[in-house]
Amino acid sequence: MESEYLVEMTTHVPEGTPAHEVADVRAREAANTRELAARGRVLRLWRPPLGPGEWRTIGLFTADGPDDLERTPASMPLRVWRTDEVTELAAHPNDPGRGEVPRAAGGAEYLVTFIVDVPDAASPRIVDEMLAREAARARELAAEGLLARLWTLPGRGRNLGLWQAVEAGRLQEILRALPLADWLTTETVPLTRHPSDPAVAEEPPASTGSAGTPAA
Repeated sequence: MESEYLVEMTTHVPEGTPAHEVADVRAREAANTRELAARGRVLRLWRPPLGPGEWRTIGLFTADGPDDLERTPASMPLRVWRTDEVTELAAHPNDPGRGEVPRAAGGAEYLVTFIVDVPDAASPRIVDEMLAREAARARELAAEGLLARLWTLPGRGRNLGLWQAVEAGRLQEILRALPLADWLTTETVPLTRHPSDPAVAEEPPASTGSAGTPAA
């Protein structure tokens, strides 16, 4: 059965590598990513916040299990300089579903990790009511184009959401107003466009900004 995986890819180009070799690997990486996207193996690519000289990418992949997944990153030209951190994503009952929420043209995207800590004093009835309210709110937020995806992470009470909002302050307002907000610890990672992201590959590529954040 096909599963989804979040893969954080960190590339370290060896010191002294000729610029033409870096450019060649980047070009082959971009072409290979297009092929993988066409086969449905790579769904999304993003840039997390980067420090000087950092080269990192977060990707959403599909595979029929960990062994099948490994074949995808192993086929990518940048793998010779890269290390990958893989997180398997499980289905969440409140997930709007792949492709159900259109990508917002003008909004930014964010990955938000949620850790739910239910108070010991909360009765089963209260917990059920709160979860029902949270599910209803998730449906509303998806209908508004704000909550794009929702997954369950490994570990008790851990979940991951892909959100769209015009700016970070607006997203934090939404998170603070969630029915489960008093039971949640959240961590937000702002995402920026990756030029090889299948969702925006048809758009003109953005400037790379510096040598430390290459295009591929």
